[in-house]
Amino acid sequence: MRYDLPLPLGLWIIGAAGVIVLSFLIVAIAVRANASVAAPAQPNRVRWHVDNAVTRPNIRVFAQLFAVAALILIVVAGIIGDQTPTRNLAPTAVWIAWWVGFSYLSALVGNVWSLVNPWAAVFVWCERILSKPRAPRRAKIDWPRSLGVWPAVVLFIVFAWLELVWGGRSIPAQLAWLIVGFSVLTWTGMFIFGHGTWLTHVDPFALAFGVLSKFGPIDIRSEHGVCGTSAADNASDRDGYHGGAGSRWSWKLRPPGTGLLDTENMSLSLSVFVIVMLSTVTFDGVMATPVWQRIESALYVALPALGNSRVAIIDTVGLLVFCVAFMAVYRLFATLIAHACGNRITHDAASRAFVLTLVPIAIAYLVAHYLGYFLIQGQLLIRLVSDPFGFGWNIFGTAHFRPNIGIVGARFMWYTSLIAIVLGHIAAVFLAHVVALRRLNDPHLAIRSQIPMLVLMIAYTMLSLWIIAQPIVE
Repeated sequence: MRYDLPLPLGLWIIGAAGVIVLSFLIVAIAVRANASVAAPAQPNRVRWHVDNAVTRPNIRVFAQLFAVAALILIVVAGIIGDQTPTRNLAPTAVWIAWWVGFSYLSALVGNVWSLVNPWAAVFVWCERILSKPRAPRRAKIDWPRSLGVWPAVVLFIVFAWLELVWGGRSIPAQLAWLIVGFSVLTWTGMFIFGHGTWLTHVDPFALAFGVLSKFGPIDIRSEHGVCGTSAADNASDRDGYHGGAGSRWSWKLRPPGTGLLDTENMSLSLSVFVIVMLSTVTFDGVMATPVWQRIESALYVALPALGNSRVAIIDTVGLLVFCVAFMAVYRLFATLIAHACGNRITHDAASRAFVLTLVPIAIAYLVAHYLGYFLIQGQLLIRLVSDPFGFGWNIFGTAHFRPNIGIVGARFMWYTSLIAIVLGHIAAVFLAHVVALRRLNDPHLAIRSQIPMLVLMIAYTMLSLWIIAQPIVE
């Protein structure tokens, strides 16, 4: 798709940066004048509870049964079905319906994944069957505090590599066996450490969807969580990762984004996890730019000794470099924030306090980069539900449906991406300012401390728009 911009790209980028500066000035004046914004320790929320004994458990169990059945179907289809990616359910279901779909659902609704997670559901069901009533099995090994969520950081980088670099990501059988391996790892880890601990420290998807859901307008959590062993436990428990099939779950309405203001229990490893999420989705966009393709081609020619693995090695190094570079840049700006506020907080505390305010940017980039892919490729599901194995079936009469590739044009994607990225950065500026007010309790100092953050937001806005524009305008 190509779209000729009505104005030069540079003007769009400068204009977007100007909007970010203007939003900073408005937020600094408005929030400074309204002391009530900084006063509450928790955002006001409209709350309601659904009766635990009537509809809620039934709805949740039905959703879990559907999720488990879908997981089994995906694995079976991947192993025994047609190995053409577009004729097999597995690739479309995993990369579009699950990963992109639940990312959007988490950010725009809440942590629905914590309610339907099929791996957690199967484990809890087995645990309830094999354990005595009201006597849950204790973990074999206590989780070491020093590990934090570092295993989840490593696994998320591995997942990003599988999504962006691995050549077998679209081969149904290889994808299915990867799911089987992850299932064995997950259930073994849950058995050893306990399912709540595993979800809050190791499972990269539970953590990723939980982080994104902090932006959502619905706060979903279990009221009977498992006692945590670290700050990461406490943060995750509030997001509803804990709680078995018999737990009471609460649903609370809140203004979008206010869940990101709760940064009291942020650990270093959880902060790194958020930065890794942001860096990997950005690298995904960079890989589609002509600049990266030229770099890749030049390195391919210059490194003949690496053989046929040259492209995979180049992209792997690029992914790791992006992760490290993002962490280094954020650490630098956290240090500048600490200096700007007269060292009222340490640079380590600053890095933990403001990292969640970057989540709206990650969400904006998910919209900008994946929405077209989701709307076009997602149409394959209409056909695949009737013929998940590629055997020529037509169960629901939709096997001959042909996706409409014209449903999304380059013009639509450009303006959608532009609006999403600008709004995401504005939300990040607002949230960062509120966090600064709460931490410093001094409007003047809060404004001064956010100048480095403003510079970071402007730079990242300009970079994001440039990345998104490259496949469209070139």
